[in-house]
Amino acid sequence: MSKHDGKRIGVLVMSYGTPESMDDVEAYYTHIRRGNAPTPELLAELKGRYEAIVGGVFPLRENTNGQVAGLQDKLEQLAPGQFSCYQGLKHAKPYIEDGVQQMANDGITEAVGIVLAPHFSTMSVGSYIKRAEEKANELGITMTFVKQYHMHPKLLLALTERVADGVARLAPAAGGADKVKVLFSAHSLPVKIRELGDPYEQQLLETSAAVAKAANVSDWQFTWQSAGRTREPWLGPDILETLPVLAEEGVKAVLVAPVGFVSDHLEVLYDLDIEAQAAAKKLDVALDRIAMLNRDPLYMETLAESVIEALASLGKE
Repeated sequence: MSKHDGKRIGVLVMSYGTPESMDDVEAYYTHIRRGNAPTPELLAELKGRYEAIVGGVFPLRENTNGQVAGLQDKLEQLAPGQFSCYQGLKHAKPYIEDGVQQMANDGITEAVGIVLAPHFSTMSVGSYIKRAEEKANELGITMTFVKQYHMHPKLLLALTERVADGVARLAPAAGGADKVKVLFSAHSLPVKIRELGDPYEQQLLETSAAVAKAANVSDWQFTWQSAGRTREPWLGPDILETLPVLAEEGVKAVLVAPVGFVSDHLEVLYDLDIEAQAAAKKLDVALDRIAMLNRDPLYMETLAESVIEALASLGKE
């Protein structure tokens, strides 16, 4: 504590962001598309996806708010009076820059940034950090960042418990636990990240292998999901391409473990629970997915411990 003179340390909790209501969907996607509004057809389709999962009510934002509150509670337990959490979103208000500004307004001069995504990529976590850093430099806040926590023992434990539970649930449909195929997944990124030597793919495989081993799963593979709609190629195969191949191989039950995501949002509730589920039904394959981390105590501890560890490096860099 003495090193930081008893001053409160800011914690900027960053995530992708989600619209607050159906009315915000257009502005949200316009921001994602760098100022280009979605076409009326695309907007109708996007709104349809949100309607399908939330029926016009918007619990998605609450997930992130809950995670930030949960992290604040956990930090308060581990280091009373030392940390104040702020939220900064990539594509919705409060934006990353707003979160940094709020810290400055509150007199914060030192802060730790962490993203609600365990795996580092220059295109995801790296871009959050860049925006936060630029604003922090402008406002005279000294910041350090948690770049990844994909092998944190408590994160792995939380995921392992979920995979083991899921396999047990599907075992009857598969004809035994050993016949359940586990598909680990994450948000696809453009293929060009491979040329950049980006660690994203490798880190996802490391998490998946560690969880599979701990959950005693021998039959698993990695697949991608939720690729963007751009002209450039994205990492694949997509889960919708993987499922027919598995059905052809005689797989009867698939457990999806979207380890690249930490909460219930569109990519999980629509892309997996509706789209992939419908594809699996057509193929006569039983499909289930693990429960998301959301405010799981082990996930909150993972974040809190990662923040405290990062604080130790503040000022030494």
